[in-house]
Amino acid sequence: MYMNFNRKSQFEHRLVKYFFIIFITFIFSNVAYAKKNKRTWDYPLNWYKKFEVEGSKDFVNFELNLRKDEDIIREIKNNQETGVIGYLLYEDEKITIDVSDMPTHARKGGAKIINGLLPSHSIGKSLVSYVTGHAICEGYIKSVHEKITGWKTVQNTLFQDQVLIDLLNMQAGDDKYVGERIRPRADSKLKKNYPQISVNTMPLRNLLQIYFQGSKKHIPSFNAKKPKYNYSALTTNVIMNYVIYKTGKDWKKLLHKVFNQHIKVKENVRFLQTDNQMNSGSLLTETGRYSFYATRYDYLRIAKAMLDDWHNNTCAGKYLKMLYKQRIKKDKNTIDPPTDLALVTNSYGGQFHFDIFGLQKRKIIGMSGFAGQQILIDIDKKRIIVVNSFYRNYNWKKIVYDKIKH
Repeated sequence: MYMNFNRKSQFEHRLVKYFFIIFITFIFSNVAYAKKNKRTWDYPLNWYKKFEVEGSKDFVNFELNLRKDEDIIREIKNNQETGVIGYLLYEDEKITIDVSDMPTHARKGGAKIINGLLPSHSIGKSLVSYVTGHAICEGYIKSVHEKITGWKTVQNTLFQDQVLIDLLNMQAGDDKYVGERIRPRADSKLKKNYPQISVNTMPLRNLLQIYFQGSKKHIPSFNAKKPKYNYSALTTNVIMNYVIYKTGKDWKKLLHKVFNQHIKVKENVRFLQTDNQMNSGSLLTETGRYSFYATRYDYLRIAKAMLDDWHNNTCAGKYLKMLYKQRIKKDKNTIDPPTDLALVTNSYGGQFHFDIFGLQKRKIIGMSGFAGQQILIDIDKKRIIVVNSFYRNYNWKKIVYDKIKH
């Protein structure tokens, strides 16, 4: 049932409350370091409520056949400058490179690492898609061509009656309101009229009711069939909350089945919510967001599950193959030298990056997150790279691109 936001006192009270949350989040999570104002971490781990999944007693074990790589060792030894704190290379069904420097706290006052849990940042968008695929496999959602119809949260907004695959491909037509087309490299901010609002700190229904009522999907021209690609955190949060809506009381059961039973993570993993620990939650609805935490080895377990799904042609594997086939072209943005997977890929499909410049003939599933988080899954060569970092100042070409290329 919709809440009444027409009463001025209630509206102002809620806005003050949200601004306070956003201010505290900014203080704790946006840390300047050294000469380049390197922001380091995510929203405070224990500040927000969470959807948590316990690790499996039958977790996936990895065989080791370790070798030294001086390029990677050099980057991690110098991580107060480079920012990279963990690197894993999986090939020939073994971990062959495993280098890390995992401090108990971030350099120069960053957020504390708790139980080895590291933020995914926008890699979490890809994980929301993977969970969506499992929701389809379990029958909660008919297919990626299902229309988002009958869900009150998106009623009278640009998201009403949209087709799920368009949201997965970041073609929501929301580029007049939010995302990187209006704020380059700031996909979670609304248009300039509301610079203080982040879509990751306000529950979805509240956000849509206040700022998106009457909004219309934007298609760039009369002849265009689809909206332009617009990388937007809001789009992912709409997808996630739609899955929560469709699964109902089985939402946590689905998460358990994906991460505990299918992937078989070792440690607990979690999605943070937009609902913070100080709030009673009585007025908050649709609190799902893609901010995901796991250990570095569990990120590898997640990637390995996707690789196995693809090759074993499981239902989830067929979902990934379908996303690859229905990927769309990004705007051209060649970066030289390359610094991040998201900036050097030609295509996007279902919340994954595809077609790395110079490697377009290779099937490589790419996941990229703020501050240098990277996961690359080389489907053909069955290789996986996982990089965790406090900030993105490492030699991406040397330790990621060159390693996946050869």
